[in-house]
Amino acid sequence: MLARPKVFMTSKHPTLRIGAGAGYAGDRVRPALELAEKGQLDYLVFECLAERTIALAQLERSKHPDLGFDPLLKKRMQAVLAPCIRQGIRVITNMGAANPLQAGHEVLRVARELGLPQVRVAVVLGDDVLALLTARGLALPLMDSANTLSALEQQLISANAYLGAEALLPALQTDAQVIITGRVADPALFLAPLMHHFGWAADDWTRLGKGVLVGHLLECAGQVTGGYFADPGFRDVPDLAHLGFPLAEVDASGDTVITKVPGSGGCVTVATCTEQLLYEIEDPARYLQPDVVADFSQVQLRQVGLDRVEVTGGSGQARPDQLKVTVGYREGFIAEGQMSYAGPGAVARGQLALDVLRVRLDEAGFADCESRYELIGVNAILGSQPAGAAFTHEAHETHAAHEPQEVRLRLAMRVATAEQAQDVVNEVEALYLNGPASGGGATKLVREVVAAASVSIPREWLKPTVRLLEN
Repeated sequence: MLARPKVFMTSKHPTLRIGAGAGYAGDRVRPALELAEKGQLDYLVFECLAERTIALAQLERSKHPDLGFDPLLKKRMQAVLAPCIRQGIRVITNMGAANPLQAGHEVLRVARELGLPQVRVAVVLGDDVLALLTARGLALPLMDSANTLSALEQQLISANAYLGAEALLPALQTDAQVIITGRVADPALFLAPLMHHFGWAADDWTRLGKGVLVGHLLECAGQVTGGYFADPGFRDVPDLAHLGFPLAEVDASGDTVITKVPGSGGCVTVATCTEQLLYEIEDPARYLQPDVVADFSQVQLRQVGLDRVEVTGGSGQARPDQLKVTVGYREGFIAEGQMSYAGPGAVARGQLALDVLRVRLDEAGFADCESRYELIGVNAILGSQPAGAAFTHEAHETHAAHEPQEVRLRLAMRVATAEQAQDVVNEVEALYLNGPASGGGATKLVREVVAAASVSIPREWLKPTVRLLEN
């Protein structure tokens, strides 16, 4: 039997109210403030880490040791910290990224700027396992690959394990108003306060599965209230410009109602919830998480009011013995160059420019490099051939007769070194005087590629800790 967490009953409501303040690192701040001020929340959660975000943050931290956390952390805390402290709302976030301890100190700096006394921040540490893997884990097999981690040894940047809600419980058992983490499984940010408040046991698989379901529905914020959903004339979303972020009203059984602040833009419907329910799910009956293998296969969604969807039927099974680790590593450079052509014959001139570039770069030794030669607005997304049987010869002629009067050439190529990347983009710029007529607006970009791979490690390798900070 796994230990039962300490119960810390703080809710002002018969159900626990959890709001989603962000769905990714660059998300909008205003909807989070709206939730803080009007959502009558117990918790406001900011989920801001994608797969490669920590690796990029580690690169930043290697250059600037006091950075490596979410660049919008300060702006978000400046917006929501005062109303959250005033109303007793606890903030949970993975904006610590590669440097959660410095992120905690940044929150305290904001608190001092705002004149907020006695603010406490609990920082969850232990997800950074790069040193551990370097010392003892290079023989681990890479997921979806025949190689082991040793194949990436020279390119490694970061390795972060997906902690679960269990790692957050000690932080929640303090009196900290803000809890900062690094890499944590996205739904765990929402599951942890449910376990903490309702006293769910760490082996109550049904309730933990329901808690993961709540987290999964909320973790992308505006996606469940109509963001990335609107399609005019087919799926209309009211007042998308003022899209509100979601909140969940969760009862002790784990069943929930997904809703939003009254008067905010967007909508919460069975359709929006269904799309988010299926988001990034490979097997709905076995959604592997650090705390539980969640089962969404019997979930029922029911519209119970305006912008209110009841969610029932979640379940779960015993948690995995292994934890997933995302490994960030260097994988060369991307060279990207662009050039515009306009007026009659723009498409033909753009295509000629691409043909010229291909010959020149092949002759320069880049023929075997991964590349894309495309005209934005013509073939950059769907390719050069019409898609689908319904695209008839007559339709193609009509399309040709109405071809765009302006196009933008784009070449992107993956190469081994920054010097090679610079050579590639210089060829694009050289089209000014060495290519078709009337090219203009050339741009060049060279960027390092940070790729991600995954391995699994035994759960017992991890020893998360909590550091309490206060001003």
